[in-house]
Amino acid sequence: MNQQKTEWASELVTAIAEAGRSFPSRPDLQSVEIFEHYFDNAGQLADLDKRDGACSRRELLIRYLLLNAVLDQGPDTAGVRMLLVQVTNELYRREVRFLHRPEDFFKELGIAVDQITGVHAAVTQIRASEWAKANQSRASKYNLFLDNTRQVLGYAMFRWGTSLAVPLLLTKDAPDGSDTSTVLLNYLQTWPSAEIMSQRVKDHNRYGLGKAIGDKAAHLFAKWIVYSYALLTRDDPSWGPYSFEVPFDSNAGRVLWRTGFLLQWASEEEYRKWEVIQPGRGKGGLHYLRITNIRSNASSTAAADTGLAAAYRDLCVNHLRTHRKAPKTIEIQRIPAALLLFGRKHKPGELDDGLMHIGTEFCFNHDEPLCEACPVAAICKGHLENPDLILSYRT
Repeated sequence: MNQQKTEWASELVTAIAEAGRSFPSRPDLQSVEIFEHYFDNAGQLADLDKRDGACSRRELLIRYLLLNAVLDQGPDTAGVRMLLVQVTNELYRREVRFLHRPEDFFKELGIAVDQITGVHAAVTQIRASEWAKANQSRASKYNLFLDNTRQVLGYAMFRWGTSLAVPLLLTKDAPDGSDTSTVLLNYLQTWPSAEIMSQRVKDHNRYGLGKAIGDKAAHLFAKWIVYSYALLTRDDPSWGPYSFEVPFDSNAGRVLWRTGFLLQWASEEEYRKWEVIQPGRGKGGLHYLRITNIRSNASSTAAADTGLAAAYRDLCVNHLRTHRKAPKTIEIQRIPAALLLFGRKHKPGELDDGLMHIGTEFCFNHDEPLCEACPVAAICKGHLENPDLILSYRT
């Protein structure tokens, strides 16, 4: 029975990852004017170690993606990325070179706030109606400032400012006369793995972003620099394609819940105990799924499958580097990556891309998802046998 469960779960994550391979989700760096000449005629990044002012190309891309990951915690990914691209282009046109010189953002804070305000209004005009239709909401609720705040200054300082302060502080802390052209890159690669790096981006006592970045966003940053754009110079397994957890956000959680994947590894009662399921607290009085509460909770059934347990051990010891020896429990949020590692045909980055594609294009957060057209309709338990997984839960 456990083997059948694992085989079904492996088939599902493979199908989702296959969709992600066909529909990758990543920031469009070529739309950022200062990065246009970083790409060759085939549209691939080239000469990443070449200097661009005081920094290497690789360093500037990483700084941009760290900021993008922090901002990407908003409700509309397409809108957030549009906002960042346009604000970046406008600030650089006005010689506010905040990626090259993060202190420029703070010196010209008035210009930055004005640009964020103006671009947000423009993006709202473009995206609000489409977003409202997909989410069965009202266009007047469209807001990219996170925490549903309306105060642009707080958003600019807490989200943008904190992200830009990391390379600024690293540069200030560097020994006099040292090369600071790759200061953020060098710092990130001091950690044993991309997974540990993603944790330290959040919780390091001096350089950690704290509440400005969530676990999902930190893992998204790891995915982009390790997998999507391959910006790092380390190539050992702990910095390879299986070296970070799959980012768990509302889109991922909704797809994994509705398909029945999460119920393979814990019961509904356990999810309620962990407050992953919060009865009656969702939109319309339905059950709310707080997917981030899955983190660190262990499956009571996964260890029974020896093949999955072995793959999980390999994942934690050799790739994530979070354990020196076999872990005693199997944490649910790491099971998808373990299944992919066992098969070796797809990568966690592809799985995340697939979850994003399905969650935003088909598996909408209401009771009318586009199930018939969904890439995993033929295996989804919510579609095939238990519609309550779709009708009674919201993220």
